[in-house]
Amino acid sequence: MPHSLDLKLSPELESVRLKIEATLKPFIRIIPKPLEKQQLTLWQSKFGGLPYLPKSHQYPTDNQGNPLFLLAQINFDEVPFLNGFPTTGILQFYIADDDVFGIDFDHQTLQQNFRILYFPEVLQREDYLLTDFSFLPESTPQFFPLSTTCSLQFEAGYEPVGTSDYQFDEHFGEQFFEQFGDLEDSICDEYIEHFSSDGHKLGGYAYFTQNDPRLYLPEAHHYWLLLQMDTDDAIDMMWGDSGVGNFFIKEEDLRRLDFSNVLYNWDCC
Repeated sequence: MPHSLDLKLSPELESVRLKIEATLKPFIRIIPKPLEKQQLTLWQSKFGGLPYLPKSHQYPTDNQGNPLFLLAQINFDEVPFLNGFPTTGILQFYIADDDVFGIDFDHQTLQQNFRILYFPEVLQREDYLLTDFSFLPESTPQFFPLSTTCSLQFEAGYEPVGTSDYQFDEHFGEQFFEQFGDLEDSICDEYIEHFSSDGHKLGGYAYFTQNDPRLYLPEAHHYWLLLQMDTDDAIDMMWGDSGVGNFFIKEEDLRRLDFSNVLYNWDCC
């Protein structure tokens, strides 16, 4: 883990630089690029598009039997190493085409209208895979947050805790910015500008437009950020009114490659 941030800070934040650096956590930044003429294979990492799915596996559906839609597919053979995360295999995130993006806000781990699938072994053979997706609607899903298919690139990095992650108060206290007196708002804005935790990523700290749902869980510390997908004009992705989607998993489940209890959340302004 790096011991310093290569970043110029105001004198006020410079005075707490070591406390900020103590929160540094590794993550993988995801850089999506809309497809133009090129096509992705079924096993490549992507936002949207068609999934890698063995013919022996049933295509995921919602509680009404309607097909779910691929939100994201991560092929870990393409991803830099991130401690605790898989090093191989394909992880998929599906959601329903409804006005709440497949979430049950009262039961956020109930995989009825969203689904997480993991395939530990990836066979790059189209004869082994489902290739006929004619059962899916030809038109873009009405409520889907993404209207295009994107290829993905990945970059390893480190980030300090953002102000919207529940862990910020644990590290700095609820009244952290009050110590700066009349500069409270400007220092808070500076911190958010440098360390907002927004964007698309695997691991690291989570970003919210409202509240961190883990605050209300007795086992909050056990939940790691698995995947975050943010509103992004460049790829025409929008969660409600400029919101963000997050998926969380208990550390022990992730190490067992058990994705049956993933907590799904999205919020917006």
